[in-house]
Amino acid sequence: MLKRFAPLVPLALVTLLFGCATHSPVSQQEQQQVQNSSKAQSSTVFQEELATEKELAEFADSKPYQLPVLADSILERGMSLIGTRYRFGGTSEAGFDCSGFIGYLFREEAGMNLPRSTREMINVDAPLVARNKLQPGDLLFFATNGRRGRVSHAGIYLGDDQFIHSSSRRSGGVRVDSLGDSYWSKTFIEAKRALAMAPTVVTARK
Repeated sequence: MLKRFAPLVPLALVTLLFGCATHSPVSQQEQQQVQNSSKAQSSTVFQEELATEKELAEFADSKPYQLPVLADSILERGMSLIGTRYRFGGTSEAGFDCSGFIGYLFREEAGMNLPRSTREMINVDAPLVARNKLQPGDLLFFATNGRRGRVSHAGIYLGDDQFIHSSSRRSGGVRVDSLGDSYWSKTFIEAKRALAMAPTVVTARK
């Protein structure tokens, strides 16, 4: 749906480094324990994914609107703001910080009032989305301040592994980056489908 956004910004080149490791021989019993542990972890992950899919379905079934329409509106407006300067605490076209940018777009284009800070925004009552299930309009959360797992930045998924966000003064404010870039991939925490909370009647901004 939003593949048209992909050519607007070149994808970052990611260099994959492959390393070799040596392993000491393990007994048959140890191998069996590892296999059992792996199976248990796989089962847990599968159950979590099923729960997420069920939660997404329940949200979708209870909402008469179409998520792609809202996502298009939000992202088209966001793309028109590329280059807008970063301003700490900014919530308008005079300048945005990361959560201010997201809040502005969701308020203007979807009639939604999201929490002001990333710490509050990550706790909204919306379905969690697995990284391989991302859809345009999903919110992405990152830990960029060196504290593992503690959210400090957020953006909006565009599609084709790209996202739009108000990055920083040094990087030029509102811009598009690749989720596949090593920095963003390592700092990614989770994603949420905040559009699932949109009001049933939305007056689209013309």
